[in-house]
Amino acid sequence: MSADPAVELMARLAGGPGAELLASLPPYDESDALPLMSRLRAQGHDADLVSAALTQARLRASGRARLGSGVDDLLLTQDGLEQATRPQVAARRAELMVRAGVRHVLDLGCGLGLDAMAFARAGLAVTAVERDAVVAAAARANLAPWPDARVVTGDALALPVGPDDGAFLDPARRTPGVADVHGRTRRVRGLDQLSPSFEQVRDVAARARATVAKLGPSLDPGDVPSGAGAEWVSLDGDLLECALWWGAGPRGRHAVVGRSAGGPDGIVTWHEVADLGPTAPLPRVEDLGGHLAEVDDAVAAAGLTGSLASVVDGRQTAPGTGYLTAREPVPHPALRWYAVREVLPLRAETVRSWLRQHRQPAGPVTLKKRGVRVDPDAFRRELRLPRRAHGSEEVVLVLTTVADSPRALVVDRLQV
Repeated sequence: MSADPAVELMARLAGGPGAELLASLPPYDESDALPLMSRLRAQGHDADLVSAALTQARLRASGRARLGSGVDDLLLTQDGLEQATRPQVAARRAELMVRAGVRHVLDLGCGLGLDAMAFARAGLAVTAVERDAVVAAAARANLAPWPDARVVTGDALALPVGPDDGAFLDPARRTPGVADVHGRTRRVRGLDQLSPSFEQVRDVAARARATVAKLGPSLDPGDVPSGAGAEWVSLDGDLLECALWWGAGPRGRHAVVGRSAGGPDGIVTWHEVADLGPTAPLPRVEDLGGHLAEVDDAVAAAGLTGSLASVVDGRQTAPGTGYLTAREPVPHPALRWYAVREVLPLRAETVRSWLRQHRQPAGPVTLKKRGVRVDPDAFRRELRLPRRAHGSEEVVLVLTTVADSPRALVVDRLQV
């Protein structure tokens, strides 16, 4: 048994009376947590174990929308939950490892072991390494159903990496120090701020058959290192991560857009947008087509709006806006289409005048903003809209750049 009480407590929750206590708890209700704690202590349960079990119940409740019903079989920590990969994304990554010919994966810095679980489910042998002994205890419990998965407590980079191994790294992307009111510390943005360092990640990649590093989705496409493939991944409209691949993994630059059926436990259909090379944006405002499309955030983050525009016979409205225009809408999972009703200068008084003339009775106004320096809240105040909408017909205003000109586009949503 560990000399660390926190490690011992996590291990107690993994089996025996601790696991039975955790399984017996009702659905977590914050308002009932203290009375429930008192009742359980009065029944003779150890006070520390009760507190730890209720913490797990709270974490499971908060992680259910992200991790699905399988969260009820996991041991969690707050930091581990915040950095946890969605199960469908982890499953896709494991499938790519299998395709790369990998049979054994080193999860170097495995956290709670959720990515390692996906590798194990895909039939891969897994060695998961975690420096934090408490987190490693949680990972050990989470990976217990798979006999070919083992958890090692220690320095992830001290483990030898062989030429037939796959390697997965999820570097810490938050700085230690003062946390915010939600318990989160500051998120880092640059490759030079990761832990383990990016040079250490590349050293692992030089030795393994296939290596993937999970990074934040804000990575600039221009910062992708030479020789690495890059995938920006979204699921149901949420931009989740950028994954860098080396070796036998995916090559080139891609946006990967997932659409699920049935929520976090549902089947996901993945759609890839590849880099088709540079494309010319719209040269003039007058060339704006009759339809506007908002691209999925993964496509915009990957800098592939122009490539997707080529696929649907359209053009970017301007570089970096995340909008494209075309004469006719073309169905695509990464696009949300609108019909363009009016193209106005991006001036509040002009837009306000148009609304007075065309918005009778006064329905709700939705503002969408990309690729232009405008505070949408301040712009809304300048429009002097009534506190309550009296009509039901929505007006959608897209504040963006068309060619080289800031514009307000009045658009109608389309079902394509």
